Amino acid sequence: MLRRENGQAMVEMALVLPILLLLLFGIVEFGRIFNAYIAVAHISREAARVAALGDSDSEITSLALNRAAGLDKTKVQVKISPSSEERTRGTAVQVEVDYSVPLIVPLISNLLPNPFPISAQTIMRVE
Repeated sequence: MLRRENGQAMVEMALVLPILLLLLFGIVEFGRIFNAYIAVAHISREAARVAALGDSDSEITSLALNRAAGLDKTKVQVKISPSSEERTRGTAVQVEVDYSVPLIVPLISNLLPNPFPISAQTIMRVE
């Protein structure tokens, strides 16, 4: 009688384990994507603040790349409009930061676009 119960437990585990692993890896991928989104939004706000204070586009881009802790800096793209020559006091400056998160779990990368695009933009008034 004990052998039959062990076999039943193994079959149940074999049926439930793939679902549990998919759920676990889904949580991990979501955490990676959310972490990257928080970092991109923070970079966008900091770069927009520096742009509002009147720094040049190259300084803003350099600051954004320096603040990209935990991200692949080669995949961070910073768009600033208008350019530093066209910014005057009282006008709005917009900084948009784009990043692509590479997914590592094979099944989830089939469900979502791989790499997963993330974008954040901030608009501030030039001081």
